[in-house]
Amino acid sequence: MSGHSKWSTIKRKKGAADAARGKVFSRLVKEITVAAKQGGADSESNPRLRTAVATAKAENMPADNIKRAIQRGTGELPGVIYEEVNYEGYGPGGVALLVQAATDNRNRTVAEIRKIFERAGGHLSELNSVAWMFKQAGHFLIDAHSIGEDDLLLVALDAGAADVGADDGMYEVTTTTTKFAGVREAFDNNGIKCEHAELAMLPASYIKLQGSEAKQCLKLMEKLEDHDDVQGVYTNADIDPKEFKHAAAG
Repeated sequence: MSGHSKWSTIKRKKGAADAARGKVFSRLVKEITVAAKQGGADSESNPRLRTAVATAKAENMPADNIKRAIQRGTGELPGVIYEEVNYEGYGPGGVALLVQAATDNRNRTVAEIRKIFERAGGHLSELNSVAWMFKQAGHFLIDAHSIGEDDLLLVALDAGAADVGADDGMYEVTTTTTKFAGVREAFDNNGIKCEHAELAMLPASYIKLQGSEAKQCLKLMEKLEDHDDVQGVYTNADIDPKEFKHAAAG
């Protein structure tokens, strides 16, 4: 078992915030639509769609909603056409942020994202200025009280997981992108409930933030996540869990 990647704390906060703001379904609908548009409606031959549908089911999205999202993506039903776009920038303390969005109006979205960065003391940067710091990987969070360490290790590593860590009452499992679906299926087959599962952009290294910079960075991420077009926000900030409480209190 290794230590956690520091992304787990932020991801748990983000997941709770998404649920509180009712963002989960809207983001999943966009992801399913884009995945179906790019790779077709057959989830068996479209890994991205398979992942999106599995996540939607885990969030108890109605089957009809999933079906309609797929049909919009393939053109069987009319609807808004979304375009994927990534934004890269720097926040307080020089931390890198990678923002994934799905939009029907590029010009509007980039202007609004730029304004969010600037108001938080950050700035958007050029393409590939920070993306090279991140690598896509499968990422799972599992309540440590729901399963024993040895049992989790046995299932995760046998299914091809790259690493299993533990921190703050949670297990964190990372995989390569190609092993993500297999590990998720193994967890499902063994009754292991994931608090969170996604193909995330994980940083190779981290920058420690404290005090006002940590608080400002958390607010920047919150504002970005609140934006209707934003699908995901990733950062190389290393923020102590205590800072989350301070930010909430402030």
